[in-house]
Amino acid sequence: MSFLDHLEDLRWHLLRATIAVMIAASGAFLAKNFIFDYVLFGPKSTDFITYQWLCDLSRLIGMDESFCIKEMPFRIQSRTLSGQFSAHIWTSITAGFIVAFPYVIYQFWKFISPGLYQSERSAARGFIIVSSLLFFGGVLFGYFVITPLSINFLGTYSVSSEIFNDFDLSSYINLIRTSVIASGMIFELPILVYFLTKIGLVTPAFLRTYRKISLVLVLLLSAVITPPDIASQIIVAIPILVLYEVSIVISKIVIKRQEKEAKRNTFTQK
Repeated sequence: MSFLDHLEDLRWHLLRATIAVMIAASGAFLAKNFIFDYVLFGPKSTDFITYQWLCDLSRLIGMDESFCIKEMPFRIQSRTLSGQFSAHIWTSITAGFIVAFPYVIYQFWKFISPGLYQSERSAARGFIIVSSLLFFGGVLFGYFVITPLSINFLGTYSVSSEIFNDFDLSSYINLIRTSVIASGMIFELPILVYFLTKIGLVTPAFLRTYRKISLVLVLLLSAVITPPDIASQIIVAIPILVLYEVSIVISKIVIKRQEKEAKRNTFTQK
């Protein structure tokens, strides 16, 4: 295929993925009561499941009710004429992308798979399933861990008793959207390392050598996407570090397979 043919092929894959996202977004648009009242405003309630877990944990380790959330002293408001409608549209699109993610990845795979050898396509047969599971796991982690920690810290933070927190609707939704999507993408780290190892840009030795630097980067990333308290940063950093170690194992497996395949080809040629 020529370069223009590749662009035409990419255009159709992007078009199919966009249509899938729009269809899922239409469903989310119609389910606005559930998405806003139960999903988006769920972490705003003191009886949200994450707050209950934190409360039970504080009692379990003998800290009484130190982690128990008593109240959320803030309100959500819309200060622009089109604020609620815009929030409805963009929230629907975000939900559509999350729901349609497996199909989006499928279209991406359909575009790149013709450029791979048959053995490489067979080795990556579970790519769509694994990448989707990792993404959904990251989305759940962002929603049930990062989001409530951020809302609780920022919503209860006060520099003066004279100030009452009235948060804009767009600010509140942006925090949730950023936490969820960023976590979903971060959880794709093993998939990224797999392909970087396949093309020779990453090796297990490279990942081990820069493990300490990666630890610092992970802590910095945790500080960016979480409230500025140590407990939240550690909670977020742990799964990212686990993913990094898993990525090292995956890179090692890929290298071993490539070495076996190279030996097999050498033996066949002889």
